[in-house]
Amino acid sequence: MRAKPSDATLVNLFLDMLAAEQGAGANTLDAYRRDLIDLSEFLASNGQDFIGAETEALRNYLSDLDTRGFKSSSVARRLSAMRHLFRFLLNERIRGDDPAAILSGPKRGRGLPKVLSIADVDRLLSRAKALAEAAESSPRRRLRTLRLHCLLEVLYATGLRVSELVTLPLSASRREARMIVVRGKGNKERLVPLNEASRRAMAEYLAAMAALKQTKNSNAASSKWLFPSFGESGHLTRQHFARDLKELAASAGLAPRLVSPHVLRHAFASHLLHNGADLRIVQTLLGHTDISTTQIYTHVVEERLKSLVRDLHPLAEK
Repeated sequence: MRAKPSDATLVNLFLDMLAAEQGAGANTLDAYRRDLIDLSEFLASNGQDFIGAETEALRNYLSDLDTRGFKSSSVARRLSAMRHLFRFLLNERIRGDDPAAILSGPKRGRGLPKVLSIADVDRLLSRAKALAEAAESSPRRRLRTLRLHCLLEVLYATGLRVSELVTLPLSASRREARMIVVRGKGNKERLVPLNEASRRAMAEYLAAMAALKQTKNSNAASSKWLFPSFGESGHLTRQHFARDLKELAASAGLAPRLVSPHVLRHAFASHLLHNGADLRIVQTLLGHTDISTTQIYTHVVEERLKSLVRDLHPLAEK
């Protein structure tokens, strides 16, 4: 008789399927692995495993998450991982049933994204530019400030995910490029336009990086990345950019807790829609596969429509 596969083996099979068939990225796979290992440990403490787990045991796990103080959004994510796993086990005929099929998650409303005003973004960009132009800066310090200014301009001009931004190849900076090719989730490529401000900031940053290539301590000459670093990844990390951005926010008089790369991505989408962009166009620019993901911004469209009716309707109160 063939030995029963362990939970760890089943998790690896499931993650291999997600990577191969759905193009799941490393961050998604890591999140699934953490969630499913936690579930496996809970089941093991009650003498069960993935192959023998019953619906009641899974329901008890969800209750345990609540007892441990998990937010409803985190419980919902764990439930989603659980459902995907047991559906996979059923499809692969490893199990003959799906014990997670009838489970219901916590009710939660989808929160509106944090958005910076256009004035706030202008303050950030102006402060970043001022720091880059500071006369007393050393060449290496100036390169760092020019890099931050370039990152900000490109992020606000394109709405890239932070992981897409920091992993832009050096080829994205070719002279006079008005569009860049971005490799996003699921290894899918899309074209994103650059505006004049982002192209100018990129050119200034690249000129400073070229000037520093002569120093033996610079790794810019051999790097394939637009934003190289000495770290293991070879490019600037998301965490490093996020820290620099919060320091910049504090320097610009904004609350650091309200500013992050993802908030700037939201600002890009919201400001476009507020100024009349089509939701489908914004969906394409953001790289959303499903329009429902982009619809979190419909409150912006609704407010704009109300404003138009209020300002333009002949019977509107003046």
